[in-house]
Amino acid sequence: MAPRRKCPLCGSKQWHKDSSSGLVACSEGHVIQNFRNESGETQDLGNYTMRKRILKSGRKKSARQSRADPKLYHGERARFHYYQCLQLVLRRQIAALIALWDLPPEFETVCRDIWGLHLTLLPRPPPAEPYHHMREQKGSDSDTGDTKLSLDNPKESRSGDDDPQSSSSSSEEEDPELAELLRENSELSSSDEEKDHTSPKQGVQSNYRFVSAYDRPVNCIAVLVVACWTMRLPVMYKDFIDVIESYELPYLDFLRLLSSDMTCHLTKHAVRALSPHFAPSTLYIHRFASRLAKLIYANYGVFTPELNASPVLWRVVQQCLGGTPTLYGLAKRLGYILSLPLTLHHSLSPTLRRITPDDPDIHIYDNIPPELALVATAIVVLKLVYGLDGKLRLPRDVKDPASALPDVRGYLSAFRIMGEADDRHNEKRFSSKVSMPTGDMDLATIDEFLDFCERVLIQSQRGESDQQILDNYFPLSTESGDARPEAIAPHSIVEGLSATKINIGETTVLQPGESYTIYHSRDVLGNLPEEQALIITRSAKWVGVSDDYLCEVVERFERRLRRWYYKERRREKEEKESEGERLFDGMKD
Repeated sequence: MAPRRKCPLCGSKQWHKDSSSGLVACSEGHVIQNFRNESGETQDLGNYTMRKRILKSGRKKSARQSRADPKLYHGERARFHYYQCLQLVLRRQIAALIALWDLPPEFETVCRDIWGLHLTLLPRPPPAEPYHHMREQKGSDSDTGDTKLSLDNPKESRSGDDDPQSSSSSSEEEDPELAELLRENSELSSSDEEKDHTSPKQGVQSNYRFVSAYDRPVNCIAVLVVACWTMRLPVMYKDFIDVIESYELPYLDFLRLLSSDMTCHLTKHAVRALSPHFAPSTLYIHRFASRLAKLIYANYGVFTPELNASPVLWRVVQQCLGGTPTLYGLAKRLGYILSLPLTLHHSLSPTLRRITPDDPDIHIYDNIPPELALVATAIVVLKLVYGLDGKLRLPRDVKDPASALPDVRGYLSAFRIMGEADDRHNEKRFSSKVSMPTGDMDLATIDEFLDFCERVLIQSQRGESDQQILDNYFPLSTESGDARPEAIAPHSIVEGLSATKINIGETTVLQPGESYTIYHSRDVLGNLPEEQALIITRSAKWVGVSDDYLCEVVERFERRLRRWYYKERRREKEEKESEGERLFDGMKD
């Protein structure tokens, strides 16, 4: 190591170099003389100058290829394709209902209009996917073309950038309307970009679901229901459920009805959403149908008419309860007293007539299915006439409507036979909700079940020519001895029953409507009488609700009738008192 040089003035060996001036000074500040600090910078290097270069290979790294199926659609494009499948299924359902119920061709037009309104009222309407998808593709192609042009001709691109006023003025002179539209479009796109930059977390949903409850296939059934109500068709939710469970209306496993060109783009989430395993319940269909009718009226002023109640009430009385025209008239009168709403949603019905300020505008349980309200009303009439509590009730006057109804014992025995006939000859016995062991079937029932499976599973997949070939050359052998029994209409069993006897001279026997008992539906420890439980069970099964729900509706109607009864008695008492006061004033004068 070379010895350090001493400062000739102070003898210090500590030196430092000033970064700004480049001078070298000792620790005392004495500047060393005859010191030159040179820095050479050359731009052009000679041939003999050593250069260090790094040679990079032209090989490009292969990007990680995705394992996803390119045929499957995702995002908004998948939602649009999902609604295309739903719309095709809806068209098949409309065609099936027109053929089954012999509906007019205008039914398809009504369904199409209601379907369009339903799409506009969704929380997340389906996007215009093809337009955006094509625009994205065109945008990417134009971007690549512009980059190639700028690389090939940099001077032209620079000259275009340097003169923006000339290009804008020329475009405005060509078409001022187009320029105005482009300006508005640029403002909208810039505002959207600002929103995206300011709130990046809003577009990302933590719990993203492919479809919501309002995107499911049950909404197609709701559209059909609203269309039937619009045309004043006397249909019930039970009718839709029956044709769905019998596979006459495309709903269960309808993916096999779609072409392979449509199903190949569906993801597992879309397939799961388009594959309902069971038919919807009455309350589930009513939930979406009432919501759709309410929103259509609130947003567009399209009013859905009331239920065509007379045919529906007759079906309830005859098919469900096996009643007579007398029961129909009594149920109609009681429904008027109870102010039953006959609309899809209670907001569409007029408010109740308020006599006092404490009277309500609407009643609780006014948003139930209308056929359920009619069934509960008819059950209240049966309780008023028969009691259904094990105690005999006989009318004392020939003019009493109860004398025109069947005898209670014969009616209840016939009602039990109706339930057994439903289990034997009902078309719904092959549904997934009914447990029917194959070991307990007879030969005729097994043949019917095989025909049902053939129609549901095989006939829709193969063509008519294949089916005709099998029937012609390989027919199934049928024996004449195994004749199938004819289906018996359950409501025809109660015909021909004897009428209720008139009570003459027996004071211990109760009259119809006397000693009426209201059972609390939430009493878990209490049990209904056998007669009432029999009627409740079959009626709830016929409508498609649970026994507890029907009991609760019946209880509400009974308490509403009780309030009306005491209000009428109070009004009559006040009228009598006012008449007595007027008579007393007249006598006094």
